[in-house]
Amino acid sequence: MSGVLELHQVAKSYGEGPNTVHALHGIDLTAQAGELVAIMGPSGSGKSTLLTIAGTLEVADEGAVLVEGQDVATMSANDRARLRRRSVGYVFQDFNLLAGLTAAENVSMPLELDGLRPKAARAAAHAALDELGVADRAGHYPDQLSGGERQRVAIARAVVGDRHLLLTDEPTGALDSVNGEGVMRRLRAACRRGVACVMVTHDAQLASWADRVVFLRDGRIIDHTSAAPGPESLLVPSAES
Repeated sequence: MSGVLELHQVAKSYGEGPNTVHALHGIDLTAQAGELVAIMGPSGSGKSTLLTIAGTLEVADEGAVLVEGQDVATMSANDRARLRRRSVGYVFQDFNLLAGLTAAENVSMPLELDGLRPKAARAAAHAALDELGVADRAGHYPDQLSGGERQRVAIARAVVGDRHLLLTDEPTGALDSVNGEGVMRRLRAACRRGVACVMVTHDAQLASWADRVVFLRDGRIIDHTSAAPGPESLLVPSAES
């Protein structure tokens, strides 16, 4: 079965000669619509490289990367940027918010770039910020926000609109347990709408929210498993609406 995201024998290296670092070796990974896949492994195992290649921010040296059936290697840089705007939400570990834009403007910008009318884009942005508990910070700039607030704004930017693939790098790293649980519920809600989610994490408790956990070491997948029933199984029906 084809997935929203497919990686086939993907390899990536940095540097040359004796200084070459082999970040990924022959990675095969598929994320289906509605599935949350957690990627775990020690620092330097290739988790973030896998995510940037999956999100078309980097190009693999070998192998194939398909997003919604499209081979990104055959696409121009402009086409890859268009694919990211329309189909891929990305939560960076350092947030990557634009300093000169308010929280609402950061969230609405991808929608506006893709042609949505500014009024509709701002309405969608405010709704996403409200779902993540930061609607009252919509008019603030990134340097006026706490780390946890910036993280929730970044997540709102990733999930707003009709995204089909969501890539997150330590999505709750700057959050307390209550707000972290709120973010994970938001990711699971996206999955229930049919979004494929891939989440890099060091936290086994976060990984328990996933349908499947993939373990990396030294740029190779060494194991994968279906996660044991975690917090998602404890959600009451009203939380799923």
